[in-house]
Amino acid sequence: MTIFLVEQNANQALKLADRGYVLENGHVVLSDTGDALLANEAVRSAYLGG
Repeated sequence: MTIFLVEQNANQALKLADRGYVLENGHVVLSDTGDALLANEAVRSAYLGG
């Protein structure tokens, strides 16, 4: 079963997600596990406030 979750709190959503996707201008620019996206410095800096 697939659930498409759109959430303002990306940190919390990625903790729950098996996979996450980063979209820019309607295009997927990065996809990985939720844990890997949380650990990715570029993702943290650009999208997660830190």
